[in-house]
Formats: sequence, structure tokens, C-alpha cells
Amino acid sequence: MSLQHNQKKAYAFGLGAVLAWSTVASAFKLSLQYLSPMQLLLYASIASLLALLSILAWQRRLPELAAAFRAHWKSSLLFGAVNPFAYYLVLFQAYSLLPAQEAQAINYTWALTMTLLAVPLLKQALRLQDAAAALICYLGVLVIGTRGQLLELHFSNQLGVLLALCSTLLWAGYWIFNTRDAREPVLGLTLNFACSLPLSLAWCAWHGQLTLPAWQGLAGAAYVGALEMGFTFVLWLTAMKLTRSTASIANLIFLSPLASLLLIHLLVGEAILPSTLLGLALILGGLAAQKLPLGRRARAQLADGQS
Repeated sequence: MSLQHNQKKAYAFGLGAVLAWSTVASAFKLSLQYLSPMQLLLYASIASLLALLSILAWQRRLPELAAAFRAHWKSSLLFGAVNPFAYYLVLFQAYSLLPAQEAQAINYTWALTMTLLAVPLLKQALRLQDAAAALICYLGVLVIGTRGQLLELHFSNQLGVLLALCSTLLWAGYWIFNTRDAREPVLGLTLNFACSLPLSLAWCAWHGQLTLPAWQGLAGAAYVGALEMGFTFVLWLTAMKLTRSTASIANLIFLSPLASLLLIHLLVGEAILPSTLLGLALILGGLAAQKLPLGRRARAQLADGQS
């Protein structure tokens, strides 16, 4: 009975995280009407750090932060420079250049990017299944980026598409190296934000953007920081700990893109393009194909290749 109860809790936490993530593309785009990408990064990082500190305070674990930093200050500085600083700076810049529907759809290819990066970084074998999934997913990116004009290869915003793809490299690389991170996850994420905050402050100061924005921008940044960067991570982490089937929780993420498109249409006012729907279908189809179980013969061949 306890396992069933825990699985129900896992689904509840997982769905909560997915629903929260479904709102962030709209929140990014609305916030960027009042803030530059670097300002959004700064104020969202402050909100996220406060949210994570409040979680640790509620868990009565704040005293552990100092010891964790002394033991892992190098990794905290490095990880903080990648996430949140570099990743969100690039992602927010992509959102400032692209319609929200295009940026969020391209961003969903990060899971496939992680599989491809694992080949050179972790010396993992690339399956034929992964290669086929990559072709399908990146065909979807082309459909979205060219708005269906594949033969002309004329991108709606070439820099925006490039930045969106670069954000997937940063995010995937972060999670690959995060597998070797010895820090407790919530403590580690809190240290990341604490170490990245001086970088965000310096970046804004260098560009003359340390100004107090409109309250709408601050409210948007607080929402993005507390929800997307802070509490939602803890919800997802809790779901993963409670579940007896990681795959069942991980598959919930497929609900997010469609919910996100609906919110983008309702809140941001973007007309959802047919090319976005087709490209997103290809991306999700490629990700689903990557998760298909291998046949017995294919598993044996893969095992032989790795031995």
C-alpha cells in the first residue's frame, strides 16, 4: 500500500512540475517585454536563490551550506558559471529573438543533445536508434526554424535558432557532468545560484543595465526564478525519489509542450503556426523513438560493441 501511495505522490509532484514548466515559455516572453535578457537573468537568479534558501531553511539545513561550499567550492563556481549564468543568458537571448513557440520547441531537443554529447564525453556507444532519433528531431528544428520553408532554408531568425540550439548544448553538458557531482542536489543548486550571482551582477554592470525595471518585469522575474529555477526543481526531484518507475515520471514531460503552446497562444497572443506543430511533432516523435525498447538481437549487438 505504501508503494502505491508513494507512486500517487510521485505522479502528483511530477505533474506539478510539468504544469509549472508549461508556463515558463510564456513567462519568459512576457518578462522580456520589460527586461533585457541579462536583467531577467539577474533578477530571476535572486528570486531563485531566495526560494532555494527558504526551502533549506524549512528543512533546517541552512547550516550545511557553509560546509558544502568549503568542500566543493571549485565545482560550485564551475557549475554556477554554466547553470544558471551561461545557460539562461543564452536561452533568454534566444527567447528575445524568436517567438516563444519556436524557442520552447527547439529547447526540447536538449534530451537528445545529451545523448549525442555522451558519446565523446562519456565514451558511450551511439545506437542506430539514437542516430535516427537525431535526424527526426533536427528535421523538426529545421521545420520550425524555416517556418516550413525547408527547400529555401531561410530561417525566421538565424541567430535566435543558433542560440536556442546552443542552450541545449549547455544544458545537456551541465547534466552530463552533473552525474559526477558529489553535492546533495538542493544544496548544490543553491550554491550554483549563489556563485553565479556575482557574475550576473558584473555582467549587468558592465553593460550599464543595473537599473530598477518596471514592477511587471520584477514580478515576471520573481515568477521565473522562484518557479522555473527553484521550487519546480525540488518538485521534480521529490517525484523521482518517490517513484518506483523513473520512466513513468520522466514520460510526463511529454505533456509539457502542448500545454505550453496553449498558454503561449492564450497569454502571449501568438498565433500557433502549422510549422511549429509539425516541427514539435517531429521533435517529440524523435524523442519517443529514442525511448523505444531495443529488440533482443539489437541489445546483444550493442552489448558486444561495448564489451
